[in-house]
Amino acid sequence: MGFKELIDSLLGNTSLPRASLEKMFAISGASITMQSTLGLKQSPVAGICFKPIDSSRYELTKKEIEELLEFSTQETKSTFRLITDEFRFTWVILDDPDFEDLLAGIHLVSQTMIEKGLGDYLLCGVFRFGTENPVYWIYNFKRGLYYPFIPAPGKTRDNATEFRIQSLLERELPIEKELEKWYPLWGIPF
Repeated sequence: MGFKELIDSLLGNTSLPRASLEKMFAISGASITMQSTLGLKQSPVAGICFKPIDSSRYELTKKEIEELLEFSTQETKSTFRLITDEFRFTWVILDDPDFEDLLAGIHLVSQTMIEKGLGDYLLCGVFRFGTENPVYWIYNFKRGLYYPFIPAPGKTRDNATEFRIQSLLERELPIEKELEKWYPLWGIPF
């Protein structure tokens, strides 16, 4: 903690941590381990979720993201769609059989949000593995860390498998150590 953060903390001033992208790319190597060790193949879909705000800057940024994705998907053959979920969060959902293209698309969206001063509104990047019983790796932009999320019937989680996968990948992925920060993300639209 720096001097400014210490003073802000003492005065009760808090600010959101800045979005971090550096560690997001670690999922690429970890995906190989998940497939070889656990038989979990990466899904051809990934998404990024952010909180919408009422501002012209947000609307312009959203339009720019759509234009950038239109352009970039011509090269990669990816497809994308924007949706609003039941909690009113905006999702950019990318479809592409090439995992590296999915990762690049998530990076493109998040980098654009950050460059336009909207990084504080990034919630998470979500990468799906498996088919019938999906395993999601959620990248928390504020913390620059991943955590697993495995939904089970009845809005419960498969905690045992989450812990097992976490222990297998803790050397490859920057994983959130504070378990209370492993927020469930119900209603992932893919």
